[in-house]
Amino acid sequence: MPKIRLTGHIDVPPERRAAVAAGLPDHIRLTHAESGCLSFEVTEDPDVDGRWRVAEIFASRADFDAHQVRTAASPWAGISAGLERVYRIEELAG
Repeated sequence: MPKIRLTGHIDVPPERRAAVAAGLPDHIRLTHAESGCLSFEVTEDPDVDGRWRVAEIFASRADFDAHQVRTAASPWAGISAGLERVYRIEELAG
């Protein structure tokens, strides 16, 4: 069964950066606790102001899909609503 990897970024305008920075630790903690979460990192891009880089790996498509469902119903969904996201999702062998 292939793993699922998401890579990309979220761009956050200045007026929303404090709320995003405050909400990220809980979002990351909850994601790390999810079944099938192998890796989940969200870090500020040192070269682009207001950009957060996202890199995650889930053990299966089902685990990734469950993460998406949980996230959509979480406080993070409200905090990050409408933010520009540029993601690439791909299957990894093994």
